[in-house]
Amino acid sequence: MYFVDRIDVPGLGNRGYLAGGPHRAVMIDPPRDIDRVIGAAARRGARITHVVETHVHNDYVTGGLELARITGAAYLVPAGARVAYDRVPVMDGDSVRVEEGLELRALATPGHTPHHTAYVLEEDGQAVAVFTGGSLLIGSVGRPDLVEPRLTGAPARAQYDSAHRLAAELPDQTAVLPTHGFGSFCSAGAATGDATTIGRERATNEALVKDAETFVAELLAGLDDVPAYYAHMGPVNSAGPAPVDLTPPAPADAMEIAARLAAGEWVVDLRNRVAFAEGHVAGSVNFEAAGQLATHLAWLLPWGKPVTLLAESAAQLADAQRELVRVGIDRPAAAATGYPTAWLRPGEQSRTFSRATFVELAGQERKEVVILDVRRDSERAGGHVAGSLHIPLHQVRDRLAEIPDGTVWVHCAGGMRAAIAASLLDAAGRAVVAVDDAFAGARRAGLPTRITPAEAHELAGAVGTAVLLDVREAEEWAAGHAIGAVHAPLSALTAGASLPGSAQGRPLIAICRSGKRSREAATLLEARGAEVMDVIGGMRAWAEAGLPVAAGGGLPTESGRPRATGNGLQADAGRPASTGDGVHTETSPPAATWGGLRTETSPPGTTGSGLRAASSSDGGPVA
Repeated sequence: MYFVDRIDVPGLGNRGYLAGGPHRAVMIDPPRDIDRVIGAAARRGARITHVVETHVHNDYVTGGLELARITGAAYLVPAGARVAYDRVPVMDGDSVRVEEGLELRALATPGHTPHHTAYVLEEDGQAVAVFTGGSLLIGSVGRPDLVEPRLTGAPARAQYDSAHRLAAELPDQTAVLPTHGFGSFCSAGAATGDATTIGRERATNEALVKDAETFVAELLAGLDDVPAYYAHMGPVNSAGPAPVDLTPPAPADAMEIAARLAAGEWVVDLRNRVAFAEGHVAGSVNFEAAGQLATHLAWLLPWGKPVTLLAESAAQLADAQRELVRVGIDRPAAAATGYPTAWLRPGEQSRTFSRATFVELAGQERKEVVILDVRRDSERAGGHVAGSLHIPLHQVRDRLAEIPDGTVWVHCAGGMRAAIAASLLDAAGRAVVAVDDAFAGARRAGLPTRITPAEAHELAGAVGTAVLLDVREAEEWAAGHAIGAVHAPLSALTAGASLPGSAQGRPLIAICRSGKRSREAATLLEARGAEVMDVIGGMRAWAEAGLPVAAGGGLPTESGRPRATGNGLQADAGRPASTGDGVHTETSPPAATWGGLRTETSPPGTTGSGLRAASSSDGGPVA
């Protein structure tokens, strides 16, 4: 009888696995803090005979080399991996005996890395589980761009082939046990569950239900940002990580904390973001111990820079040390526990900043505040507050000079990253408010955001005040466009062209083919002072939603009978009117506000949320 125990590393979104029988066990992809693995084996009463790596990891420091040294186990590493230490090189088809009737067989699965290897656990010759590392994940695959970001096409195709090899060679009931995919940036997508089998993946995994060309194109198009510290993980793992030292750091008093700040070192406060905002040491930054401490701190901290930790308790400090060694932040320069009163020099005052919700942000005079969105590009693509400045959290430290003067209201998707960014701004002496709220609250508060085609149609339709601005090129516009839209090609706007007269002084909704150019147009027009939203999915999504489309430069269709246009878009029976500037548009009485909320007609210059709408008299869109 075999067992498989999971060793979770939730802060990094990874898992390792201890597998074996009554007396012996193998450890696949061990975390760096190997005391957890040794404890798990002891509870099973099993001796670890083999330590196994699926690949040289790029997102964490492995504990494999040290675990093998301490236990005397054989260290199995793919033969193609370039490492500087002795190991047992593993080739495709190699197998090792774990217990009587229990074997581990290697299966080459390149793609995530060139040498990537999966391992099939077989009981009495039958596959019962496969440890897939960064190849086949739950609903997705590992990303193919971590070894050589400029050459991703071939690795992506290899990922596709490797997934198909696993699906072809293993029975449906085989448990799929990946290392990545539970929050790790090594994954090309989020896991679609907590457990899976080959049979389930064969029916649902993106790599197994799409053709190769579609899969590769979508995989590469959807790749997210890569944490900066990943560049150091591969070299550390190839060279051989040093043993872990989790003993308490040297204690720091208020004078030493001040001296380290003065020397330009990082002082990191691990307390929760509410406590930090209410009082902290000036110049310190806030990375909550709970959550993804290791990922965010390692991403932002200059590699190798000394860091001093401030914690509310010894237990919190110890947990943070354990998290940080997993990403190569081995020894804090110093540490202190307690509260800010003990970390401040005599006569020194703690700093504070405010926390707020999106409702409170909506009540601000927009000209007096800067809205900073610190989410990643992929998150912002799904919707953002119009007029906000976008600097992903991992870039804030290096781009502080780009943030305009004024009080900065900083938000993310839920509050944690906003608190980190707020602490960076506060340490730089900026006035800041941390929006501690879920992003869904922005639209509920009436703040203008990226919107769906249906919302755009409502806002720019028969009762809307906004102008739907089509930024595609002339031939695309002629092939089919939304009825009532105004045409202003992005190429012309980029070259400095004015907005059409009918679009000046009014809120704008930018739309293109798929959503990419409309975001560029929104950014450009926001810099001119316009209030701009853009449509998620563009005209593709507009047509899929069955919304009205005109063809032939806005010519009306046969009365009462919508017809198909040359590109398959549905044309509407409505008749667009022509404006004096030659732009086709619909006339619309003003009666809707931003955010998709219907209201009665508001006084000029205001919206139902209390935000001022752009107009020619209050610094709205410029010509």
